Formats: sequence, C-alpha cells, structure tokens
Amino acid sequence: MTFTLVLILIGALLLLVIGINVIQQQKERAEAERRVEFARQRAILDETETVLSNTGMIPCSTHIMLVLYRRVLDALEMATTLSTSQQQADFQRRLADIKNQIDTLQANPPQVPPIENFRLPDNDKQILVLVQTLKKLKAILRAEHNKGRVDPAIFGQEENRIDSLQLRINVDSMLSRARAASFMKQYGSSKQMVTKALATLHAIKAQTPNDPFIARKVDEAKMLLDEIMGAQKLTAPSAPKPKNEEDDIDMLFQPKKKW
Repeated sequence: MTFTLVLILIGALLLLVIGINVIQQQKERAEAERRVEFARQRAILDETETVLSNTGMIPCSTHIMLVLYRRVLDALEMATTLSTSQQQADFQRRLADIKNQIDTLQANPPQVPPIENFRLPDNDKQILVLVQTLKKLKAILRAEHNKGRVDPAIFGQEENRIDSLQLRINVDSMLSRARAASFMKQYGSSKQMVTKALATLHAIKAQTPNDPFIARKVDEAKMLLDEIMGAQKLTAPSAPKPKNEEDDIDMLFQPKKKW
C-alpha cells in the first residue's frame, strides 16, 4: 500500500512538473510574440515619423498628412497595449499629441498645395533624402489603401501627385547632372543625359499634354542640348588641311641632306 502511494505521489509530481513546464513555455512563447509584434509596431512608428519629419521638403496635402498621422495613431495604440508598465506613460503622451494634431487637421478645410512651385534642393544629400521619402510615402499610401483606410478617390489623387513629384525630381536631376558634365567638358555624357530627359518628358507629354512643367522642361532641355552641341563643335579638333602641290614640289627639289 505504501509503495502504491509513493508511486501515485511521484506520478502526481511528474504531472505537476510537466504542467508547470507547459505553462512556462506558453508564457515564453506569448512573451516572444509580444516582443516581435511590439518591434513591428515600433518599426512602423519609426518609418512613418521619419517620413513625417521630411514632409516639409515637399508640398503635402491635408489628405496625405492625415494618412500618416492615422498610421502613427494605430501603431501607437497597438504598441501601448503591448508595452511594459515603464513605457506606458510615454506612449500615452504621444497618443494624446497625435490625436490633437489629427483633430486640428480635421477642423480646418483640406489644403492641397500646388506642386508647380516645387524646386529641387541644391544639396545632393537632401535630394537623396527627398527621393527616399517619396518612395516610402508611396509605399505607405498603397499599404493603407490596401487595408481600406484610404478613400479610392483620395488614393488616386495622392498617388498621381507623388508620381508627378518623382518625375520632376528625375528630370531636374538629369538636367542638373548634364550641366555639370558639360561644365567639365564631358559632352558625350552630358548629351546622353539630356537626350534621356527629353525622351522621358516626351513620353509624359503624350499623356498630359497641358502640363506647364513638362512644356517648360522640354524647352529647357532643348536649349541645353543646343548649348552642348555648340560647345562640342568648338572644342572638336579641326580637320587636317590638304597638302598644297607646291609644297610637294618644294620637298622634291629641296637640297638633299648628307648622312
């Protein structure tokens, strides 16, 4: 009887240990999943806030600003539920700030600033930041639209604005590099870049013939190409002059050298 009781106790202890291990593993798995999801929400926050910090470089509408702020709000709400007690206060404060900014934007009439006055930065580093910002902005807009958070009409309008800005940057950058190459007397490379810019402009002009930016840049590219061609002709080596027959006769009858 005693032996049987000991076996029962040992079995109960084994079951208890197994149960504790199972519960511990479940807790560790849940904690690992929480950390992964928290890291994902932090990555969304960091990416969106980086784009927001660079929106001053481009003419952003109220619609696109609301898309960005709402994305930050959703990520903050998720991160708050997944955060530790030490992080709660910071996330709560940031949530209040974002909600105030969203309320302010919604309280005022929507603003859609024109992109015709957009100018490319002079600094190459800023241009790179601008290109990366537009690329991320377009990806965010599409992701939010796929989730059903952006009205289709607004999505189409904002995507067209981003495409137009990317076109302007691409064309302006090619023409700027062409001028720099021409200044360095690299006329072949310069002419190639202007030709590429013209091909891009003509392709877009066929789709949007009334865009004043396209027409202005086509004229600018043609003038630059004429300047490059003119400079190239001036620096080209002159063709060798044909020999005069009298020179040949003089060579024939000139005194021979003694060696």
